[in-house]
Amino acid sequence: MSKVSKLKGRDPATVEPSKPKIVVYGPSGVGKTWQSLEFPSVFYIDTEGGADLEHYRKKLKEAGGLYFGPDDGALDFAAVLEQVQALATEDHDRKTLVIDSLSKLFNSQIVITQEKMARAGIEDAFGASKKEAISYMRRLVAWINRLDMNVILVHHQKSTWKDGKETGLTFDGWDKLEYELHLVLRIAKTGPERRAFVGKTRLEQFPDGSNFIWSFAE
Repeated sequence: MSKVSKLKGRDPATVEPSKPKIVVYGPSGVGKTWQSLEFPSVFYIDTEGGADLEHYRKKLKEAGGLYFGPDDGALDFAAVLEQVQALATEDHDRKTLVIDSLSKLFNSQIVITQEKMARAGIEDAFGASKKEAISYMRRLVAWINRLDMNVILVHHQKSTWKDGKETGLTFDGWDKLEYELHLVLRIAKTGPERRAFVGKTRLEQFPDGSNFIWSFAE
């Protein structure tokens, strides 16, 4: 009797390519939110409440987007995770998930944990207050990777430092996130244009160090 193999490897040509999962960061007012709303069939999670302004609401409505804001639970990490789980497991017509900004959601969770630790008289040592936020991030990434959707995770921008000197710019959030996704884009104004500068990339269409006009069409 022949032994049944337990090997599960298959022809890579049969593997369906996943939709891009992207980190976007840059300074305030550079167009991170505005251009994200142009992606198709957006499910927009607004942690900052900025997209409840009339011109943002109009743009989102015209694009056929759906809105989940602070009043719906967008600043509650568990509620956001529940929405992403639903997008991963239920039938729907959404093609793009935007979380804007993930910086605020991540950092707000750290503050919540710090306040709980302070009330309990627990010292915040060795980054203890970040553990709950990082745990949520790991779960969020796991569910995002199950989504058959484009994903844009908008972040604030911060400087990197070494030996007391500014060495560059990066996104404000969980520092391991860039290892989990396809593309990291820094958005910046260059004259009248907004351009996306490619940082970390796994997509051959977006070579490391390249840049392009920040728009869905590009």
